[in-house]
Amino acid sequence: MENRNHKDSLFIDLFCKDQKSGKQNFISLYNALHQTNLDLKTTTLQEVNIENILYMALSNDIAVLVDNRLIVLVEHQSTINENMPLRLLEYVSRIYEQIVPSEDRYEKKMIKIPYPEFYVFYNGTEEYPVEKELRLSDAFILPEDKYSKDKKISLEILVKVININIDKENPILKQCRALQEYSTLIELIRETKRQNPKAPLEKALSKAINDGILSDYLKRKSTEVRNMLIAEYSYETDIKVQRREAFRLGKEEGAEQKAIETAKEALKNNISLEIIAKITGLSLEKVQQINEEIKNKNRIDG
Repeated sequence: MENRNHKDSLFIDLFCKDQKSGKQNFISLYNALHQTNLDLKTTTLQEVNIENILYMALSNDIAVLVDNRLIVLVEHQSTINENMPLRLLEYVSRIYEQIVPSEDRYEKKMIKIPYPEFYVFYNGTEEYPVEKELRLSDAFILPEDKYSKDKKISLEILVKVININIDKENPILKQCRALQEYSTLIELIRETKRQNPKAPLEKALSKAINDGILSDYLKRKSTEVRNMLIAEYSYETDIKVQRREAFRLGKEEGAEQKAIETAKEALKNNISLEIIAKITGLSLEKVQQINEEIKNKNRIDG
């Protein structure tokens, strides 16, 4: 399976990219989702690569054609994005564009396409149900007329979110050993970091190997796994920092706007510019600017 320019997550490598066990792990997960018994020797998997749709820097998604189905798997470690169905609508459209030649789409005879299924595996730290369905139709702005209420929905994307945190004891973990061990590894890393934030990743990985958690995989790819985990945690940390910064800037902008409104009211009451600057926290230059703007507006209105 070919490499993409952006970095693959540990989840993607384990359930798809790894040359030795990726295919077997994917089939095991597929069987757990569908209660089937596909085997490694007779099952053909075809990965479909779509660039930069769900994640810009880190690849957390797999799209695979198997058993006349298009299976899209997404791993999510941060807050679940309620717009995932909308994002996956674009994602699956790109896939169908890729697998169906453009000239074939204009033929009169119906072209059969793989049945799409969307799964998000959540292993973040925020509270989330064991399973939940997200629907594109929940985002639709429905007209109030009777015709629209009686009419069937014309377009739908159904996304099944599966919480794979160990403490949630989702039944799928018992049905897919690789998924269970992956979730156990993630929890082991978190627990190690909780006990000692400065503890190296190698400590958690060594314990996992000793405990028989993905031991063969981790022994073969210890350096690669370490690098993938560092990339993932750096990516998640970067997202959290950006959100905090955006929130801080939003608060600052709100506070500044409130100070400006206070300054305008004070200017109407002929309070000196110096005093206004002191009580609002605005610079004297800013208060002078606001004062000039008010004067200019009054001249235009007058």
